[in-house]
Amino acid sequence: MRRRTLSRMTVAACAFTLLAGIAPTATATAATGDDRGKGHHRPAYRSVGYFTQWGVHGRDFQVKDLDTSGTAARLTHINYAFGNVSADGKCFTGNVPGESDAWADYGRPLDAAGSVDGVADTDTQPLAGNFNQLRELKAEHPGLKVMISLGGWSWSTHFSDAARTAASRKALVASCVDLYIKGNLPVDGARGGEGAAAGLFDGIDIDWKWPGSEGDAGTVFRPEDRENFTALVHEFRRQLDAHAKSTAKSTAKSTAKKAVPKSVPKHYDLSAFVPTSPAKIDAGFDVRRIMRDFDFVNLQGYDFHFSGEKTTAQQSALYAKNDFSVDRTVRDWIRRGAPARKLVVGMPFYGQGWTGVTGGGDGLGRPAAAPAPATYANGYEDYKALKKLADSGTYTLHRDVRNGHAWLFDGTTLWTYDDPQVLRAKAAYVRERGLGGAMFWSLDGDTDNGELIRAVERGLNRR
Repeated sequence: MRRRTLSRMTVAACAFTLLAGIAPTATATAATGDDRGKGHHRPAYRSVGYFTQWGVHGRDFQVKDLDTSGTAARLTHINYAFGNVSADGKCFTGNVPGESDAWADYGRPLDAAGSVDGVADTDTQPLAGNFNQLRELKAEHPGLKVMISLGGWSWSTHFSDAARTAASRKALVASCVDLYIKGNLPVDGARGGEGAAAGLFDGIDIDWKWPGSEGDAGTVFRPEDRENFTALVHEFRRQLDAHAKSTAKSTAKSTAKKAVPKSVPKHYDLSAFVPTSPAKIDAGFDVRRIMRDFDFVNLQGYDFHFSGEKTTAQQSALYAKNDFSVDRTVRDWIRRGAPARKLVVGMPFYGQGWTGVTGGGDGLGRPAAAPAPATYANGYEDYKALKKLADSGTYTLHRDVRNGHAWLFDGTTLWTYDDPQVLRAKAAYVRERGLGGAMFWSLDGDTDNGELIRAVERGLNRR
């Protein structure tokens, strides 16, 4: 393995190279004009970014930030994270701490300064919050799709129960279609009601972690999850297609006496977040069958190692001998029957970190005492914060050029992460292997001027 250690002077030289055009400038101001979407062409590859529901609170990362940073113009899909599944096997929302946040979803009013369209929300409109802002964002960026992501690490608890029988699967999917696709939100004062969010969501992303394998504490899993997941995916595909056809028929009837073209049924996208571990793939995913119903899947391209481990390691390498890597994940899914064009490679906008690292050298593969202190959770830090560490002069940037990953080390604390150079290499990999695109967890980790997503776009489009 070939590693390159960069001195502070070399880091400065690399920064100059980035400024010269290899990656976007770190000092650029917020995007304006055409760069925000008007006249900006939608990416040829899928570019899928997760927007976190909770990010609007402590992180103060708003939907409008996707517009002003130029990020929205570089996305094909926004995955809204997350929707929850109740103990009775239904999609739901409400204001239950730790379970749902309808206030963030559609209750919270935004003032003019915080709104995408520059108009303040009123007390009487049925849709406010993130949902209304996403609707405004779509109006500014035609072609941008918004997906509801169901589950996630903490909210996959009841998926296994909900998927056990044909009747329970049908009920789960019907509830999700009703809530998100039809937009029938619970009434909360002036907010919500029948069709309040109709037309907002363009599809469903299944983030069940993990069918057939252990996930978060309390998350149920069973050997039969693999078969039930396949059936659940097919039920989602069936009901989404049926809703599209029924909507098209309704439109056709309403315009039958008018000289308008025949309505073409809308296609609702169906995707999933899927694991890197071969054991988890085989335990929960009948790859050939599910890929018939999925438009694409987002591959886990990070968390190969995490800060809770006792030894430092890479978390998102493009290549790695005898270890998890992006390339190994891609090959494992293709070997099991997944079409390359339906594979979207996950890329992290954050890093994993350790402190109390001993053993000297460049710090990688060394014993560590604990997860590194960080802004929101120890061991996990946004790229925008790690960029400041890299620029501070207190850390040395190390880069494994051959295997495609980077890390920072100050002699005691190590952070493994993806910077623009790493992401450009991964984007080139996506392009060269005919894959479906790139996915990002999560959009709030990027810089204010969208440095990372710009790097990926340039890599995908050979700029």
